[in-house]
Amino acid sequence: MQPKRRTSKSKKNMRRSHDALTPPTLSECPQCHEVKMPHLVCPSCGYYKGKEVIEISEEK
Repeated sequence: MQPKRRTSKSKKNMRRSHDALTPPTLSECPQCHEVKMPHLVCPSCGYYKGKEVIEISEEK
């Protein structure tokens, strides 16, 4: 079965109004003050909630 009427551009765009992507939320690491994703281990220093979780080697 086919739709009786074509969906208008306006109706289509109104339906898609909630589909926009949002940029990821970033927070500052309290140890090294680098930008990181919240609720994740800091990739630059390896700390999470004040404890060292991952040992990061200083080879740069």
